[in-house]
Amino acid sequence: MKNIVLLTLLLVSFNTAYATQNTDHRARSLELFRELIGFRTAAGHEQVLPMARLLEQRFLAGGFAAEQVQVLPMKDTAALVVRYPGIADSGKRPIMLMAHMDVVDALPKDWVRDPFTLIEEEGYYYGRGTIDNKAGVVNLTTVFLRLKEEDYTPDRDLIIVFSGDEETTGYTMNTLLSDHRDLVDAEYALNSDGGGGVRDVDGKPISFNMQTAEKTYMTFTLTATNPGGHSSRPRADNAIYELAAALGKIADLRFPVRSNDTTRLYFRRSAELHSGELAAAMRAFADNPDDQAASDYLASQPSFNGLTRTTCVATLLDAGHAENALPQSATATVNCRVWPDESSASVQKALENAVDNSDIRVQLVDGYSSSPPSPLRDDLLAAIEQVLAQQHPATPIIPYMAPYFTDGKYTRGAGIPTYGVGGVFLGPDDHRAHGLDERIPVMSFYESQDFWYQLLKLLTGGDD
Repeated sequence: MKNIVLLTLLLVSFNTAYATQNTDHRARSLELFRELIGFRTAAGHEQVLPMARLLEQRFLAGGFAAEQVQVLPMKDTAALVVRYPGIADSGKRPIMLMAHMDVVDALPKDWVRDPFTLIEEEGYYYGRGTIDNKAGVVNLTTVFLRLKEEDYTPDRDLIIVFSGDEETTGYTMNTLLSDHRDLVDAEYALNSDGGGGVRDVDGKPISFNMQTAEKTYMTFTLTATNPGGHSSRPRADNAIYELAAALGKIADLRFPVRSNDTTRLYFRRSAELHSGELAAAMRAFADNPDDQAASDYLASQPSFNGLTRTTCVATLLDAGHAENALPQSATATVNCRVWPDESSASVQKALENAVDNSDIRVQLVDGYSSSPPSPLRDDLLAAIEQVLAQQHPATPIIPYMAPYFTDGKYTRGAGIPTYGVGGVFLGPDDHRAHGLDERIPVMSFYESQDFWYQLLKLLTGGDD
């Protein structure tokens, strides 16, 4: 009986100490979150470097040596790289941990609340960057400081990489990969800016999405030119009409169906979360991507069309110069989200073939190199499953290819397999990144910190 009483007292003491420690970590993370939201790190405001300097001081105060924390100013922004040293002779290469410090700008006059002040209201934290991606910055910073406080030694180095312009040019990440590869080189990367959990309308966790691939981004212009003239003397050849005809053909353009291991597994597992015709089409496509009925059905669904092929869509128009003159030029902007291994030349050729008019000039104005999908890793899947078993039992992991892109596009392109495992669970109305009243559920904010803490310890089971 004495042993049982003693064991009970020890468990109570341990749980009380853990709860107190966890409360302390949460309080510090909230303080940091509040500070970071206060930086208007959108392009043009030059607040990324000051934010990086604040983070630098947090890491130094938390016990990291000066040579382990490097702020790299770049143009009007900056990057921050922090190395957590592991067992020196383990023979294991580092793991990179990614987040970005910049945000898409927000106009305070359009928001219900000040976007650059963290506000808690009815179970949510509101503010620009709460999801995209300052929660990721806080999570990775917090877990490094927590592990350092515990004097934990991982079985390999861990490298935090905070970029400064993911939302715009990607210059900081590209420069780190090209000019400072020794600082950031890794066996693979975990990206806080992709993936994460999904809740249904009742708040129940239904899946955890792991991003293993991203489509690339290309923008083309289609331009028709004409001598013009007076509008009282119309001619059959009209730049606006010719461009309109070309855009009609682009609207009808269907790129070939594509798939890879990630997208097939995504549709197979996602089918279990849906019903009816959609679930049937998902299963059929997963079994046979050449099933035309299945691919046609998925192509008719905006949420899934981009996961079956390259897509191009007209987004901007610029035509004419006066209301009483025939147009001398007409230009349309066409944005394409391209399968990871397709080249800009092949996409341009497809557009030219669809237009089938040599008088319409098709020109690439913005494009990125290909980024191969990252192979599924059994060790990573097993570690995530183990964390989810504690946090949200029976939640399936669904690998997916994002129809947008993050800094992970550049790391994959540079030969570092990258996995979006954000750790934040969101409901149907919480996807407000880049939009008004961006928010993160309070519960999900703290859960995601515990997710990262447990995940990194499982992946780097070093010296406790």
